[in-house]
Amino acid sequence: MGFGKSGPRNRLVWALLALSSALGGCQQNTASLEKLDTMSTASTGPVSFQATAKLGKAWQADPKNIGKGLAYANGLASIGQSDQQLAVLKQLSTSHPANSKLAILYGKKLAQAGRSAEALPILERAAAKPEADWRLHSALGSTYDQQGLYEKAQMAYGKALTLQPNELSVLNNMGMSYALQGDLVKAEATLRQASLLPNAATQPRIRQNLALVVGLQGRFEDSRRIASEDLPPNQVEANMAYLQKMLSQPNTWQQLATGEQS
Repeated sequence: MGFGKSGPRNRLVWALLALSSALGGCQQNTASLEKLDTMSTASTGPVSFQATAKLGKAWQADPKNIGKGLAYANGLASIGQSDQQLAVLKQLSTSHPANSKLAILYGKKLAQAGRSAEALPILERAAAKPEADWRLHSALGSTYDQQGLYEKAQMAYGKALTLQPNELSVLNNMGMSYALQGDLVKAEATLRQASLLPNAATQPRIRQNLALVVGLQGRFEDSRRIASEDLPPNQVEANMAYLQKMLSQPNTWQQLATGEQS
């Protein structure tokens, strides 16, 4: 069963990806960005309101200090102050324009907050620099995907793979980018390539994403077999039942186009 590149059919792919994640079948990794190895604000753990205020004072006394700024940003995130967290990250990245890790972190958090349009120019500038690494290009690709700019996303993933060949997270995101674009054949080929790599044995999400795109093509037995490698039978059958229901309904496209719920 084929899917177009835009319109209600594309919205069906998004809906299936989202539900599949809710069922535990796979993760929609195109809407999520690469984790930073050393710069993630989550690395310092949650803190209290009082501790966050203390971190804020320490950073305000030394606003160019990256460590203090990231600790404060983490504290703000822990107490639900995401807008303030973004403001801190913006100031840090402005103070350190050559720091690509800060740029990718700020862009990532913007995208996670649903502000991918703001994230794009930040990540594009950072990706244009000679020192840009594969993680930055992968994050840029994920942000392009959020904007529906799938061809640009795939070019960014291609650059990331040039710098880091056979990186599973990038291949996975590229595969799901093709799925979101509606090119299920390329999505399947990319995810199969990833699933055959030696280190894919410990990455069940790749197999579950592969099971999803195979199922979206109506090949339910093949999809079931792939999904069964990692999921319990009841979860596999729940995913298969939903796929079959959605793909068999003659009014599915109309419902998605008009925003109706089944």
